[in-house]
Amino acid sequence: MTRLPTLSSVVPPMSGDDFATRALQARAAAGLMRRMRMVDGPQDTWVTVDGQRALLLCSNNYLGLANEPRLIAAAQRAATDFGVGSGASRLISGSMRLHHELEERLAVLKHTQAALLFNSGYQANVGTITALVGVGDAVFSDALNHASIIDGCRLSRSRVCVYPHNDLSALEHMLQTTAARRRLIVSDSIFSMDGDTARLRPLCDLAERYDAMVMVDEAHATGVVGPNGAGVVEAQGLQERVTVQMGTLGKALGSFGAFVAARRSIVDLLINTARSFIYTTALPPPVVAAALAALDIVRDEPQRRLALAQNSRFLWSALRQLGLDVAPEPGHILPIFIGDATTTMRLSEQLLEAGAFVQGIRPPTVPDGTARLRATVMSTHTHSDLEAAVACFSQVLRSRPVAAQGR
Repeated sequence: MTRLPTLSSVVPPMSGDDFATRALQARAAAGLMRRMRMVDGPQDTWVTVDGQRALLLCSNNYLGLANEPRLIAAAQRAATDFGVGSGASRLISGSMRLHHELEERLAVLKHTQAALLFNSGYQANVGTITALVGVGDAVFSDALNHASIIDGCRLSRSRVCVYPHNDLSALEHMLQTTAARRRLIVSDSIFSMDGDTARLRPLCDLAERYDAMVMVDEAHATGVVGPNGAGVVEAQGLQERVTVQMGTLGKALGSFGAFVAARRSIVDLLINTARSFIYTTALPPPVVAAALAALDIVRDEPQRRLALAQNSRFLWSALRQLGLDVAPEPGHILPIFIGDATTTMRLSEQLLEAGAFVQGIRPPTVPDGTARLRATVMSTHTHSDLEAAVACFSQVLRSRPVAAQGR
């Protein structure tokens, strides 16, 4: 007979406050405590952070459009003409003329039949993955994919197969051994914490060989890579081979929101089944108008992409010369590998004190033992800005050899 616990042996319930306090204490002890800083002013090359002026080296405002006067003017006009809110979801009354115009422009940029707006990259990935695969299917995800992809895979209730980063031999073995009815391969194009690029061409070869769909997250490539700024898929000429391209409006395009671009049938399916699209209020008109203005600039001013590439190479080369453990190739996302989470955050604080705002990235965002400083470059950084950045790194790190542990 099962013996019931006595009152004295029952663990007393823990209040929400007690639980939160203990959980935060554990995070602090592990060097994983997060806090938000206050940035005054726009996302410009220099900002005021917690009252201190610093060079901004952690924004995704890659083309300097977040404070571009033409985007601001477009948003102001839209607020006057359409109001500041959309009022409802797209399937109720919130599908306004500006939304349709932006989707048409994005489809042209991505060389697809159609596009669909979402309210964030997170919602786009979760909504799209869960609409494309489900029970009885399999989704194959790079180990370094963004958290929104990871969560979309989990929520899809399909079998989730995670392959080692950019290891297409491992991916092929997984594809060979699956009996799933539908198969979806999902990968970032530019990985947000390492800054490297996916091997998309051989990945598409595998997808075609094993009858799988391909979804590419171009969040950190849209506006930045390719002859027209459409991303890595465009740069590698893979538009006809990729099932779904996702991109964001809030990074290089300087506004807010996200989108997916695909064949009309895929977009229509998302309109009917993607819960993160159906059950949310539509993007506000000023945000949409700003994104439209950004697309004009991306089309008309390729020199911004060139300046970003030049700035990225300069900072990467200079930090290598300081002896820092940086990524093997230059890019607008530049990790400086440290290893220990506590040390990483201390260095981030010291860099801010020296005048450079560079965020530290720790687990669970990155694997244990690979904490790093993540510097991001903007096309609007001047040469003197970047020289100031190098001086800050030299001041803070010259007395301490930096080497990643277990990378």
